[in-house]
Amino acid sequence: MKINSKKGILILTPFFSPNIGGVETHLTDLVNGLDNLGYPVYVHTYSPLTTANVEWKSREKINNINIYRYRWFGKNLFHKVEKYPFIDFLYLTPYLCLRTFFWMLFNHQKITTINSHGFNGAVAGNILAFFFHKKHVTSTHALYDNSSTSLTAKLTSFVLNRTDMVLAQSVHSKNQLINWGVNSKKISLYRYWVDPKKFNNKKSNISPSKFKVLFVSRLIIKKGTRIIIKLAKKLPNIEFVIIGSGPESKYISQQKLSNINFLGKIDNHKLIDYYSTADVFIQPALYQEGFTRTIMEAVASGLPVIASDIGTIPEIVDESVSILVKPTVENFKSAILKLKNDRILLNQMKNNCPSYTKKYFNINNIKLIVRHY
Repeated sequence: MKINSKKGILILTPFFSPNIGGVETHLTDLVNGLDNLGYPVYVHTYSPLTTANVEWKSREKINNINIYRYRWFGKNLFHKVEKYPFIDFLYLTPYLCLRTFFWMLFNHQKITTINSHGFNGAVAGNILAFFFHKKHVTSTHALYDNSSTSLTAKLTSFVLNRTDMVLAQSVHSKNQLINWGVNSKKISLYRYWVDPKKFNNKKSNISPSKFKVLFVSRLIIKKGTRIIIKLAKKLPNIEFVIIGSGPESKYISQQKLSNINFLGKIDNHKLIDYYSTADVFIQPALYQEGFTRTIMEAVASGLPVIASDIGTIPEIVDESVSILVKPTVENFKSAILKLKNDRILLNQMKNNCPSYTKKYFNINNIKLIVRHY
């Protein structure tokens, strides 16, 4: 049902399609959902920063969605500077804030609410909200390893406490923010969602000869890429399909293992072909992950999940559709072999996936966001 509203929403984010990532996919779902609900949407973002060799438009309009992409430098520079918060801030925040500020000078009357994304977006959103007197809702997408006494924690709480509302993806994330000093009354929970119609049983060209384990991720060490390689060496009769791009691409491509099928970057709309023909999905994260979108998409495709039992992951899936383990090579090896050798259990988990998707990953999750606009 459409909302009878002229509320204009400013989506402020350094990363947006055609940059590839879980947050980017969520934001595409969000702006499309807002469009369907009748909201005018104005996205301000950068050109693709971590996805090379993709076409992009500086100005794009789709129905009520208006996208402004600002050309910015740095092929994979983000991966190098993200470990240095101050440099990361200087790289992502000032220019996006400045460009959006000038746009707002002439268009602020179109906007009622700013929805920023991530810490850098929140800083820019606070500045814009102050100058133009707009409501500011910020969405978080990650968990952090920093302690509550760290400078990062203090700066984050300072910034988030100056927003009107903070949307956290999980209880784990909410508790971390409260521990850092963010006012609990400002925090509300939200979840990603999928369109189940996009996930079906279309067949890909992957050979059906072996039990297949699928890994889809940004290819960095903390996502567990080295665990995948070690598993492939220990399980030569199992095929490991790796999809993604990032700093670990070169390392993975250098592995001379016949049971590794490294496909590199695949467009999001084509991923369904690979989800639907794998046997299980694996996510061996080595850090506190946020709401891992690929896990949700795997379940929506009827694909049981084997993942690390850390971060937000235990809040995304339960034992009816997943096996969660401590992130070690031996634990993942045992879980893979368990599902490979117990087809009854594997099929039970596959059969549980549709109802689980309908219950937890449905489009109504957008209401958890728009109620704060």
